[in-house]
Amino acid sequence: MIALATAGCGSSSSPATSVQSEAPADSTRSSTATGAGKGRPAVTLGTKNFTESLILGELYAQALRAKGFTVNLKPNIGASEVVAREMGNGTIDGYPEYTGTILSVLAKDSRRPADARQAYARAAAYERTRGASLLGMAPAEDTDVLVTTPGYAAKHRLRTLADLKSLGANATLAGPAEFRTRYDGLEGLSQAYGVDELRFLPVKIGSQYATLHQGHADVIAVFTTDGELSQGGYKLLGDPKKIFGFQNVTFAVRRDTLRQEGPAFAKTINEVSANLSTQALRLMNAAVELDQQSPAPVARQFLAANGLV
Repeated sequence: MIALATAGCGSSSSPATSVQSEAPADSTRSSTATGAGKGRPAVTLGTKNFTESLILGELYAQALRAKGFTVNLKPNIGASEVVAREMGNGTIDGYPEYTGTILSVLAKDSRRPADARQAYARAAAYERTRGASLLGMAPAEDTDVLVTTPGYAAKHRLRTLADLKSLGANATLAGPAEFRTRYDGLEGLSQAYGVDELRFLPVKIGSQYATLHQGHADVIAVFTTDGELSQGGYKLLGDPKKIFGFQNVTFAVRRDTLRQEGPAFAKTINEVSANLSTQALRLMNAAVELDQQSPAPVARQFLAANGLV
């Protein structure tokens, strides 16, 4: 975990976007510390229902508390649709989200963005229609990725998804059941790369790595921020045609909250996002899921290592 001190400092090649505010241990506790947020109204932040979102919620909440803001954290609310609905009705003021998820799940926008910045711009435009804003886009990106062992990749000369075509029907790809019917899945592999002969084995999310190492699959569909990827030992196949889209971490917040909390609120959140890399999220996910640590202390160690608390 000491590596978090350097892993968070822009190690991803994804662009960072800084967005200005539109305004000139228990995870739900509030702070009365002095700082830029002292005297501002209390805010409630929410998270979705998986480990990485819980970590992100702690990161933003703790950084804000360190600046004197009074923050209540409501974790593990549910899927994106549920959390966004709670923000819309004012139950929560903001939450960490992903640009591609805003587009595909919330906005129902089927257009394929040309790059991460375009994905962010379209997601921000959608949030404006809901009375909300997107703050900074982090370098960290949590997308689908196809993974195999270095030995298998070397044997079959696999570097990108296009190389999978050479395997024909002699290989098995394992992934979540929904991977079979999505464009960011088998449909995209077929349409964009001409890969349409692989055998597909549906497995539960979280069991892909065991499936690979037990020899039941040759390639697996996982996520770029999985803790298992933090120490290496896997070959991640490139996606030059970007069928898996863009899923940079960002933060959605109500515009009236931005106005009442002042510019330091957005500035603090943006500072956290700017320090988030994909590898940093892998390390934090590994600490929680593999090492059985709690999200709150893991988040605090990252913030302290990057001078954010």
